[in-house]
Amino acid sequence: MDAKNFIPRGIIPAMVTPLNADESVNYDALEAHIDFLIKQGVHGIFVIGTTGEFYALSYDEKRKIIQSAIKATNGRVPVYAGTGGITTKECIELTQMAEKEGVDAVSILTPMFISPSQEDLYIHYKKIAENTALPVILYNNVPRTGVNISVKTCERLALVDNIVGIKDSSGNFDLTSEYIRVTRDNPSFHVLQGRDTHILAGLSYGATGAIAATSNVAPSLVVSIYENFIKGDMKAALEAQFKLAPLRMAFTLGTFPMVIKSALQMIGINAGPCKSPIRDLTKDEKEQLKQVLVQMNLVKE
Repeated sequence: MDAKNFIPRGIIPAMVTPLNADESVNYDALEAHIDFLIKQGVHGIFVIGTTGEFYALSYDEKRKIIQSAIKATNGRVPVYAGTGGITTKECIELTQMAEKEGVDAVSILTPMFISPSQEDLYIHYKKIAENTALPVILYNNVPRTGVNISVKTCERLALVDNIVGIKDSSGNFDLTSEYIRVTRDNPSFHVLQGRDTHILAGLSYGATGAIAATSNVAPSLVVSIYENFIKGDMKAALEAQFKLAPLRMAFTLGTFPMVIKSALQMIGINAGPCKSPIRDLTKDEKEQLKQVLVQMNLVKE
C-alpha cells in the first residue's frame, strides 16, 4: 500500500511491555495482551513506545517484540512501532528494522536530552522518511523530551510524501488544534491525540483517533469514545470520556508507566514490573488506584 494512503485511525493502545521478575521481556504475556486488546475492539496496536519503556530495551529486544506483535496480531489490525532515538542514524536503523519485520507504520518521538532547533527537527524527520517506504507518524511529547514540534514544522513535514500524521501528547490542546487546522486541507496527513483526557476533544476538531495508554486497562471503554463519536452519539461518547478521566489522572500515583502495569495486575493481566529504577507502587498508592478501578467497574471492592 502507498504510504500516503495509510490512515492512522481509531483507538490504538500504547502497549506496555510485559516483563518477567528478572526484567526480561515476557513475550507470552505480550502476545496474550495483544489478543485481549484486539478482542476488546481496538483498531491497532502500538509497541515499544513511551508506555512500552522503549528507552530501556535493547535493539534485539525491540526486534523480538515487533516479531511477537506481528505474530499475535496475525493481520487483524495494523501494527505500529516506536522507532525513536536521539540520533537520526539510530532512528533510521530502527525504522528499517521495523520495516523489514513487517510493521504497518512507525511513530518517531522527538530526540531526547539534546535541544534541536526546528530546522534540525525538519531535517531529522525528512531524512528518516526518505530512508523508509513505511508511513511515518511524528510524535510530540514535550513533557517527556523537552522538545516541541512547532506548528510550522508540522505543516512543512506534512508535505513529505510518507509522513502521514502526528501524535500529540503535549497536553496542550491549543497546539493539537493548530496541528489540525494547518493540515486540514492535506488529505494524506492525520492528527492523533496522545493525551487520553482529550480524545473526544481531538475527534471533535478533526483528529482521526488516539494512541492511548489507558486503553491497556480499559480498552472497550476507550474504544466506545471513538465508536460513539463516529455514530454521532455525542452524549455516550462524552460519558465514556468522563468515565475514563480518573484512570488517566491516576497516572501521577507512581512513576510512569508503573500505574498502568499495576492496574493491569489488578484486573488479572500479567504485566510484571517496570525496568529499574522504576519501583512498584506503595500499599497506599495501590489502594488509591484500586478505588479508581472500582469506580470504573473494572475490579470489585
